[in-house]
Amino acid sequence: MTADAAAGPAPLPKRERTGFLKRFLPRTLFGRSLVIIVTPVILAQAVATWIFYDRHWDTMTNRLAFAVAGDIAMVISVLEHDPTPEGRNWMLANTARSTDLIVTLEPGNTLPEQRPQLRGLLERTLGKALDERVHRPFAINTRVAHEWYEIRVQMPDGVLSVMSPERRLFSPTSYIFILWMVGSALVLFTVAIIFMRNQIRPIKRLAAAADALGKGRDVANFKPEGATEVRQAAAAFLKMRERIHRQITQRTEMLAGVSHDLRTPLTRMKLALDMLGDGPEVEELMTDVAEMETMIEGYLAFARGEGTEAVAPTDLTRILNETVAGARREGAEVLLETEADMTLPLRPNAMRRCLANLLSNARRHGARIWVQAERRGASIEILVDDDGPGIPKGSREDVFKPFFRLDSSRNQATGGAGLGLTIARDVVRSHGGDVTLSDSPHGGLRVLIRLPV
Repeated sequence: MTADAAAGPAPLPKRERTGFLKRFLPRTLFGRSLVIIVTPVILAQAVATWIFYDRHWDTMTNRLAFAVAGDIAMVISVLEHDPTPEGRNWMLANTARSTDLIVTLEPGNTLPEQRPQLRGLLERTLGKALDERVHRPFAINTRVAHEWYEIRVQMPDGVLSVMSPERRLFSPTSYIFILWMVGSALVLFTVAIIFMRNQIRPIKRLAAAADALGKGRDVANFKPEGATEVRQAAAAFLKMRERIHRQITQRTEMLAGVSHDLRTPLTRMKLALDMLGDGPEVEELMTDVAEMETMIEGYLAFARGEGTEAVAPTDLTRILNETVAGARREGAEVLLETEADMTLPLRPNAMRRCLANLLSNARRHGARIWVQAERRGASIEILVDDDGPGIPKGSREDVFKPFFRLDSSRNQATGGAGLGLTIARDVVRSHGGDVTLSDSPHGGLRVLIRLPV
């Protein structure tokens, strides 16, 4: 045997042990908090129950059983000492009056040779006491009457029947203890559930507000509440929301201002070029000016995409129909498949601009366009396919970068100024969704838009 084998199996890595434990833990904070509260209570009650049954129950049951067995042994001893009818009648009457035991003698009867099996803790304890105190054959019947036990003892001239009330053999503290344990546990669980729900509710509201902010929705009615730590997190969230809104507003105003200011010198340049007349150099300058105008329009479109348009319940089917109709008027061949009613919170103009950019991009590089929209679980998916040259797999993330252009047959994949797909993804992500690219079954590019409902 090698040293490694003798050492036994290696212990599980810490990460594996942690993962094993996590499989049995609740996944929610509410469930884990209840486990933290309930587990010590269950352990404490288990210990208390063990102590009760090991000490109180055993001790009390033994004492009660031996007391009854002692009374029966005393009756047998007196009957054997004075077997006359007068002495027997006096003993039976005195026993019934002073011990609560109803004793009768059945002359000539005998017990079965085989003793019935004793069942239950009480019968076994009483049987043990009778063996030690009476030293005679006996039988115990627990079904003779409600709340009564019959103990039959074999005598030389018959059978001694002793009827003992249940209270002589059983202490009601057991029921009281069980009711107390169950009742206190139910009260504790109820209080814990109510308390934990109240503590977790502000956390759920904070999570819902963060999710709404990520989807571009308004969270104006949100306010900090709950425990101090939750209030601190909520206050940090509100400050973050204000910073995000301020940064978006500043960037929007800056882009709009720069783009607007650049139009004036471009207009003067165009007028100057018109006055120069015709010529190859003038045509090249005119091309450069036209390209600069296109870039400025892209700046303005990008700025509008980051604007402060309000989110409102919007019928996406209507926006798709309008956008597709506009693409068809520009000469595109578009096939549209969509469900009848797909209403969700959107910024209508921004979403219309996003879809128009994608259709314009597909129209420039393909002969036909296929648009499909449907609900899938908790989201809506929009597919835009074309039969153009597509985009290489390694460049599908690069085309979302502002002003990026491909050096291929699809070198205008991002639009005239390189902002088409950038604006589209920016709009979709501001709604909490995303845009991904893949190969189209029609041979070109597939654009997948996924929007949360």
